[in-house]
Amino acid sequence: MGRFANALRRPGLGAIAEVKRRSPSAGDLRSDAEPAVLARSFEEAGAAAVSILVDERFGGTWDDLRAARAATRLPLLAKGFFSTREHLEEARAAGADAALLLLRDLEDATVLELMRSVPELDFLVEAHDADELRRAEALGAEVVGLNARDLATFEIDRRAQLDLVARAPRDRVIVAESGVQNRAHAAAAELAGADAVLVGSALMRAPDPAAKLADLLRRPLVKICGLTREEDVAAAAEAGADLAGFVLAESPRRAHAPLTVPDSMLSVGVFVGAAGEVGTDLVQLYAEDNGHRARDGVLFRDGEAVAKVLDLPWLEKDVGHLQRAADVDGRVLLAGGLAPENVRAAIDAVQPWAVDASRSTEAEPGIKDHEKVRAFVEATR
Repeated sequence: MGRFANALRRPGLGAIAEVKRRSPSAGDLRSDAEPAVLARSFEEAGAAAVSILVDERFGGTWDDLRAARAATRLPLLAKGFFSTREHLEEARAAGADAALLLLRDLEDATVLELMRSVPELDFLVEAHDADELRRAEALGAEVVGLNARDLATFEIDRRAQLDLVARAPRDRVIVAESGVQNRAHAAAAELAGADAVLVGSALMRAPDPAAKLADLLRRPLVKICGLTREEDVAAAAEAGADLAGFVLAESPRRAHAPLTVPDSMLSVGVFVGAAGEVGTDLVQLYAEDNGHRARDGVLFRDGEAVAKVLDLPWLEKDVGHLQRAADVDGRVLLAGGLAPENVRAAIDAVQPWAVDASRSTEAEPGIKDHEKVRAFVEATR
C-alpha cells in the first residue's frame, strides 16, 4: 500500500480535494484554476490528498499534475480515462502517486494488467453499482471509489451511494465520490463507512475553495435537540447546525413526529428504551433506568452503532464528566449541560465528534430561542 492509500487510512474522515476547471455535466466550474495554488491551499486546509483532472474534457492537462507536484507534499491522484500502461507511466512521470481506473470502461483482465503494470502507483478503482463493487473486491482493489454520479446520465443518487458504502468491505479504503456539498453530506458518508470523500465541484464553485474544504471537514458537528417546530429547524439550519434532534420519548420536548430537515442537516430520532421506525437518518437510543433515560446512549445508522453518546446523570452534576468523555475511544457525541458559555472549553477538553445542546437553546421546553441557537453554534466554531 502506497502513500495515497496510507494517507486515506488515517483516523477520521479524510478528503481528496479535486482540481478541475470544467465538468461535462455542469460546464465551466473554475476556468482560471491554478493547480499549484489550489494544491498548496488544500494541503493547508487539511486535505489528505489532491486529485488532478488531466483530461481535456475537464479542462485538464498533464502540466496541471506537474504543477501540483511541485507545490505540495500531499499524495496526488491522476484522474482521466486511463486504459493503457503508457497512460499510467505518464501519470507516474508527471508526479502522480495514484491513478483512477473506471470499472465501467474496463474489463477485469485489463484492470488486473494495469494494476500490475506500474507497481509504484496506487489505484482508485471506481464503482457505480453493486456489481461493480463486487468486481472491485474480487480484483483485490485496495482503494475503492463509490461514485454517486451516474456517468451516463450525470444524475446524483446519494442514497444509492451510501448503501454501497455501507456494504463495502471494511478491509479496503472506501472513498465516497461526488455529491458532497456540506458537512452533513460528508458526515453521512463517514457514518456509512467511508474513509474519505472526494470533493470537486463544490470546491471549484466556492469563492474560497480551501475555506470550503476546511468547512466540510470541521469537527465537532453540532446537534440541536428538542426540536418541535418547523421554524426552529429552519433557525438551526440557518445558524449552521448539522444535526436536528427530535425527542420521540416522554418529555416536555417531545415531538409528535420528526420534521423535514434541509439538505444541510441530518435528522436524529431520540428514543428511550426501544427505538421506532420513523425514517430519520440516525437514531439516538438510551436505555431506560428507573423510569428515566439512562446516562449514556448510542447513535445508530441503519441499526449499526456509529457513535457513543456521553451524557450527564439524570438531573445530577458530575464534575468528572468531561474527563470521562475524553477517555472514550471512537466517535463521541458529547451532551449534558452544554451552552454557549461552556461548550468551547468542553470541546477543547474532549475533542468530540459532535456536541449536543437542548435546554440551553430554549425559550421554554420545546420552543427554541433563535438567538441562543445561533450563539451556541457560533461558540462551537
